[in-house]
Amino acid sequence: MMVLPIRAINLRLYNRYFPIKNFIRNISREKEQKIDVDGQTINYIKVGNGEKKILCFPGAMGTIWTDFKPQIEELDREKFTIVVWEPPGYGRSRPPNRNFNLDVYKNDAEVAFKFMKKLDINKFSLLGWSDGAKSSLILSSKYPEHVEKLVVWGATSYVLPEEVRYYEEIRDINNWSERMKEPLIKLYTERGLQDMSNGWCDTLKNIQINGGDICKNDLQNIKCPTFILHGDKDPMLAAGHPEYLMSRISNAKLHRFPEGKHNIHLKYAREFNKMVTDFLLN
Repeated sequence: MMVLPIRAINLRLYNRYFPIKNFIRNISREKEQKIDVDGQTINYIKVGNGEKKILCFPGAMGTIWTDFKPQIEELDREKFTIVVWEPPGYGRSRPPNRNFNLDVYKNDAEVAFKFMKKLDINKFSLLGWSDGAKSSLILSSKYPEHVEKLVVWGATSYVLPEEVRYYEEIRDINNWSERMKEPLIKLYTERGLQDMSNGWCDTLKNIQINGGDICKNDLQNIKCPTFILHGDKDPMLAAGHPEYLMSRISNAKLHRFPEGKHNIHLKYAREFNKMVTDFLLN
């Protein structure tokens, strides 16, 4: 399979377009809750009382409010019950701190499934972004009878060497903009944020060294209708990922945002929410 090389991008563009630029100070009236899942504290929010249940799966270092504020506030709460969680070691799903290892995405998928069972939600759809998309793909493949529909964006099932080279460019948080890192430093501390960035970069590097596979062989086991959204100017992943997912997931469709980058659900929130709503309800 020939994969186009990752799009060149400098750190200025990264600081401008990486999703954490949209970090939202948690001033919402919505109340976060905590629950224990096999000894792991999980922080989450649950809004709405609609028949269709949704679990929103954040990306790397993401939190409820950095990653899904427009969806929490704008998706129809009469049609949907919206659950947004913070995966183990992220946000306020601590202690313990994030355990980065080769199975981190599989572990997140397993904890997410147990978390939804703990909430007594046995059938749900998934909205997975970036790292959250990886785990959403895995969860959907492992528990197909529990996942009604799947929506992923910034999604990958493998890691390429050129992607690792890009991640190395952004490893050092001193290369991040102040606007991007300041709220995360308040949450994690400066040392904690740098350690988390190191752990994330090391994990993806080690996955690539070990063959690059995240969940390629799992894709054929996804049975639910799947909606892949992609920003054509996404600097975080190589260009061939959407087509690869389309070729391996039997019941999938793809929509492209020609000017979109990694955070299409934030940048184009109204359009994104409408498309996702139509997909989930129809």
